[in-house]
Amino acid sequence: MRVGIIGLGLIGGSLGLDLTAKGYEVIGVSRNPETCSKALRKGVASTSGVDFSLLKGCDMVVIATPIEYILPTLKNLVPYLSPHTVVTDVGSVKESIVASAQEIWSNFVGSHPMAGTANSGIDAVEKDLFKDAPCVITPNDNTSVRAIALVEKMWLSVGCKILTTTPTIHDQAVAWISHLPVIISANLIYSCLGEKDEKVRIFAEKIASSGFRDTSRVGGGNPELGLMMAKNNQKNVLNSLKEYQNKLDTIINNIESNNWSEIEQLLKTTQTKRNDFLIDN
Repeated sequence: MRVGIIGLGLIGGSLGLDLTAKGYEVIGVSRNPETCSKALRKGVASTSGVDFSLLKGCDMVVIATPIEYILPTLKNLVPYLSPHTVVTDVGSVKESIVASAQEIWSNFVGSHPMAGTANSGIDAVEKDLFKDAPCVITPNDNTSVRAIALVEKMWLSVGCKILTTTPTIHDQAVAWISHLPVIISANLIYSCLGEKDEKVRIFAEKIASSGFRDTSRVGGGNPELGLMMAKNNQKNVLNSLKEYQNKLDTIINNIESNNWSEIEQLLKTTQTKRNDFLIDN
């Protein structure tokens, strides 16, 4: 299969690396000529350049740009697509993308691989990044069955586990397990920075270890990605933040009231239920 990838950062580049290793012909496109050169050196693509015309004749094109550039990129891509070409994306928001994208190109299928690291760019690419990771496919009533099958085949070939749901349910769910953690994690770091006693803050920096590292990881990631999550999934992010705030107020009240049995019950519940949210449970 001939696959074009637009955007050669962590996700697009890692996908290209794995697809190339599986024998796919991968054509990489980036706005940055230096990124294209690195993609060739790293084995991310067999052909790479800045021109969309390179993508003529592709069976599939993956748009791996930041969320806000997906639809503009698709509009600019259309003149170079063959009628049979399937287009998908990797965006973490779907409701604002899928319907509009299908109006631009009928063979569009929304997809979201649930994989990544705190790093970004072509230098962050990783082999087997998608192995055993969920990839959510978000068709609607207008989505071509053939297009869905082709997208699923590609993600399965790099080791993903396919899940299918509607764009609406997808966005509500990722607000809880992806977008909310970024905001909470960032606020943890920001709150620590706000410690008024400089000696305390400096000492906290010296003793921070695995607990802080794990909890703060996603908050220390790509700022552009976090901002676009909040902007493009605003309604669901706000709903989850407000519910989180309600739960946090309850915890504060219980601690202030020395209501330790409620705190203990909360911690027992979270200890038991955490595994329900883990991929390898």
